[in-house]
Amino acid sequence: MSRQEALKVAEEAGVDLVEISPNADPPVAKVVDWGKYQYQKMKEQQKNRRSNKATELKQMRFGLKIGANDLEIKLRKIREFLADGHKVKILIFYRGREMAHKELGYELIDRVVALLEEVAILEQKPQMAGRNLSIVIRSK
Repeated sequence: MSRQEALKVAEEAGVDLVEISPNADPPVAKVVDWGKYQYQKMKEQQKNRRSNKATELKQMRFGLKIGANDLEIKLRKIREFLADGHKVKILIFYRGREMAHKELGYELIDRVVALLEEVAILEQKPQMAGRNLSIVIRSK
């Protein structure tokens, strides 16, 4: 179809002739309502921005002497974070002479991972950084 014919068809329909691919041979054009096309494109971009929410890295701190109920409450909160699609950094902090018993922190990490194994995957192995022992988990 020639350029004049395409312009005539677009004018009769009351819409615009939009060149889609100018470098093609022959150039590709489309008959569309430009305002409506731009509006739909903008709405699609907004929808994509909303759905592409960046995953945050949430942090939950544990002391070595944490009680059973306190542990359950923190685990419930971690499960909520994981359900929302966030990654969770679990941080076990040592105070004073607790540094002499680092194995207690590793045992606590193992217990937490075992309690969360149905909803989470270990993403980063236990790592000591100063007085803190940390791991990163994400949802399955």
